[in-house]
Amino acid sequence: MSSDACDFNNIETRAVIKFFFLQGKAPKEIHLILTETLSEHAPSFLAVKNRVTQFKRREFFTCDAPHPGRPKIVTTP
Repeated sequence: MSSDACDFNNIETRAVIKFFFLQGKAPKEIHLILTETLSEHAPSFLAVKNRVTQFKRREFFTCDAPHPGRPKIVTTP
């Protein structure tokens, strides 16, 4: 496996799931393809299933929505 397969980020993975969804593949098929390609870096079946459910509702965004409000404050010793 090439090192490029490990460099997938969430947006790219969501775009691949969207591509396979638009081809008519079921969540099980999509998860199997991603697992074969990305091995331990593949998203869980539940994550794939949830994303496909969103696509079925015509929510085709692949990026995270901005979160309004005050950012969390982090203190380190």
